[in-house]
Amino acid sequence: MPSSVIRRFRYDERRRRLTVTFVSGEVYEYEDVPLEVTEDFRRAPSKGRFFGPNIRDRYPYHRVTDGSVH
Repeated sequence: MPSSVIRRFRYDERRRRLTVTFVSGEVYEYEDVPLEVTEDFRRAPSKGRFFGPNIRDRYPYHRVTDGSVH
């Protein structure tokens, strides 16, 4: 999954929570994301291009970490 924006992501199917780690180190959790959207995200040739219109600002989210080194 090479991406210039997204380092990795994982999905908790039971909670319908998508956790996205960006190359900046910031981590966000997106709530109530359908499994189908996550599967499409996984298959997308460009994770960043899929993420923008299909996930960002479409689901409730919160920042887990800001990526700063402490």
